[in-house]
Amino acid sequence: MPVWRFGTILLRCAIMSTSLLSQAPGSTVPGDRKAYARHYWMFAAPAAVVVAAVIVFPWLFTLFMSVHDWKVSGATPYVGLANYTKMIGDERFLWAIVRTLVFTAASVIAPVILGVWAAVCFAAKFRGRGIARTIFVLPMMATPVAISLVWTMMFHPQLGVLNYLLSLVGLPPSAWVYGSDTVIPTLVMVETWQWTPLVMLIVLGGIASLPQDPYEAATLDGATSWQMFRHITLPLAWPFIVVASVIRMIDALKAFDTIYVITLGGPGTSSETLNILLYQTAFAYYDLGYGSAMVVVFFVLILLISMLLLHVRQKQVLQ
Repeated sequence: MPVWRFGTILLRCAIMSTSLLSQAPGSTVPGDRKAYARHYWMFAAPAAVVVAAVIVFPWLFTLFMSVHDWKVSGATPYVGLANYTKMIGDERFLWAIVRTLVFTAASVIAPVILGVWAAVCFAAKFRGRGIARTIFVLPMMATPVAISLVWTMMFHPQLGVLNYLLSLVGLPPSAWVYGSDTVIPTLVMVETWQWTPLVMLIVLGGIASLPQDPYEAATLDGATSWQMFRHITLPLAWPFIVVASVIRMIDALKAFDTIYVITLGGPGTSSETLNILLYQTAFAYYDLGYGSAMVVVFFVLILLISMLLLHVRQKQVLQ
């Protein structure tokens, strides 16, 4: 039996057990609920075991490795928090965090701004809107590795088409991903090109669900398109924009394949984000203990930023 089929069966068992417990006759009586819980616990137990095996155990094992000097070819003595304290004086690790935050911020702001603008444009009715939407979301459909290989050829200093296009308009050639000052902005450009359609789809769905009464009233009052966007569309669609920002932020924080395929973290360490560094540490230098500690810190960083954005969204919903 395929693994996915087995997991589906376990999930259905868990859902069935929850449904039976909620529909139990006399569910207001505590004794009846306990009887049903004892009788149907076996339906939820397999799913709980699978979740623990797939999610909980890897994280516990990562925590275990992070407090050991875990090497592939050597002993694994317990070192406590030495791997974590080592990060404080590791300039390469600290710079990787800075690059990760800069790359993430730029890879969220640019797609969100362009995605909101595209959503507003596609929300309007015009001829060929369906075809335009389809073409706009095509970059999101391709695999990141394939896209990275195509962009790598376009970024070539001598043979790349981008420098040729710059020469046609009289601009000097750019180093693109081959210059330490331009590599991060160039990678952000690739991320923006690929993931702006995702933001557009999320925000467009939110705009499509907005009530039309405020727009009709604003039209009667003579409001301009910018005024309606500023005072009606943006406040009402803000929860959807926050959701799109959270999704884009999480995806940008864990970006790996695009950066690795195009630059390998180079030139030098100019594009070495935390994902690239922990991969190199664990699988190139075989320091699994230190790499596991980086994973734990990275997880905490993602969790804190996600909670902050979700808190902002919750405040907007309650207002």
